[in-house]
Amino acid sequence: MSRRGQSGGPAPYDFRRPIKLSREHVRTLQIAFETYARSCGTLLTTRLRVVSNVTLASIEQLNYEEYVATLANPTVIAVVVLDPLPGSALMEMSTSAVMTAIDHMLGGPGGPQPERPLTDVEMPLLRGLLERMLGELRYGFEQLVTIQPKLKEIEYNAQFLRNIQPGDACVVATFDLKIGAEECLASICLPFNTILPVLSRTEAVVLSDAERATRDLSLRNLTAGLFSAPIDVAVRFQPIRMRTDDIVDLRPGDVVPLGHATSRPLEVTVNETIYAHAVPGNQGARLACLVVPSPKESSAKESGRP
Repeated sequence: MSRRGQSGGPAPYDFRRPIKLSREHVRTLQIAFETYARSCGTLLTTRLRVVSNVTLASIEQLNYEEYVATLANPTVIAVVVLDPLPGSALMEMSTSAVMTAIDHMLGGPGGPQPERPLTDVEMPLLRGLLERMLGELRYGFEQLVTIQPKLKEIEYNAQFLRNIQPGDACVVATFDLKIGAEECLASICLPFNTILPVLSRTEAVVLSDAERATRDLSLRNLTAGLFSAPIDVAVRFQPIRMRTDDIVDLRPGDVVPLGHATSRPLEVTVNETIYAHAVPGNQGARLACLVVPSPKESSAKESGRP
């Protein structure tokens, strides 16, 4: 809970290193992390069999040194590889929250827990829980990029990590984590160079529920309008080539051989584009045609090819 007090009051601003996250980028990340938080809370409640909640508290851009200064010592830090994105991310939880989660997984009541490293029995339980949580992280970011988060290692002191340089910019998402009666802050640290290309490439347009409903209605109306729009359809014989003087010499009653085989269907065209074949006929007093398979489809069926 020590970091909660540091989030209030004025925040330092380094004019030599201006903030690069735009408002749209922050909003996009907010939606991704909120999706992760909701699904992660459901996962913890189901896995630990105790009411758990995860809510997004803030999204900040810090350098790695500033982020490390906000962490307690010791704390549990999972180093995560975000294939196919470059670099490594960090997922941090307090040791008290981790010990409470393990106690619930072993059938315990939770409550106050000792501050100590995990045993050889507890470590596999923690790795399994973190891997399940990383699956929810993949789900949260699937609208932005397809990632396969993989747990690389677990540390207790951020000073020992060398995956990120002290001055490197990071995007830090802080979460309010509640497991039963235990409350703490958890965080995810993404290298800025890892997440910025994704945000710049997608430039995702975030819509509210009302805007999304309006867009879907417009799409349905546009689709219905296109389906009902009248178009000119022609049914024609196979074209032939004629010399100019033959066309000029044509007179009423002349017969022009088309060379269209009687076994070959006619072509159904729209704007000179052939999209079907048909045979001529009539419906009552009106001329009509019956759409049939194309000659290529008929040949394939006769030869037994798929």
